[in-house]
Amino acid sequence: MTYRGQVIGGKVILPPEANLPDGTEVRVEPLQRPRGKNPLTKMLLEIAGDMKGLPEDLAEQHDHYLYGTPKR
Repeated sequence: MTYRGQVIGGKVILPPEANLPDGTEVRVEPLQRPRGKNPLTKMLLEIAGDMKGLPEDLAEQHDHYLYGTPKR
């Protein structure tokens, strides 16, 4: 039988109908990745700050560099 539960305070909380006796061995398989562990996010954070040859004011003047608008 399979039950779905939720981790609260570091403990797996099962629904009331999961009346398992103490000492029952169980297997827990997370259904979702924890937030903030996205592989894309991890990859972007690893390369952040490593870009060479970019203008120092790129963050403030991105419209100028992307669209040619006058610098502010």
